Amino acid sequence: MASYDRYSQFRQDGSITIVPFGRVPAKDTDYYEIYYKGKTRLDILSYQYYNDSNYGWLIMQANPQYGSIEFEIPDQARLRIPYPLSQSIQDYRASIEEYKKLYKK
Repeated sequence: MASYDRYSQFRQDGSITIVPFGRVPAKDTDYYEIYYKGKTRLDILSYQYYNDSNYGWLIMQANPQYGSIEFEIPDQARLRIPYPLSQSIQDYRASIEEYKKLYKK
């Protein structure tokens, strides 16, 4: 199965509009990992939990306290890994739809 393309709904006239931050609420099924700067990589965590290395962005969405890029995550930060993937993507998509309704995007 192909990875979810979070940019697909934001492409207009060959370019990508601003992609808003989407909420991924915590679930009892989520996992947690300690992030070690220079050792941990989100693509590897993504592959470990989802069997697909393309969901580092989803892990970042679940951890907004660390900013929007991996390099901003502090050493030994506790990361929430949203799980299962299918439910987490549904949660993300619902959040984006809510954003679009609020801001008429």
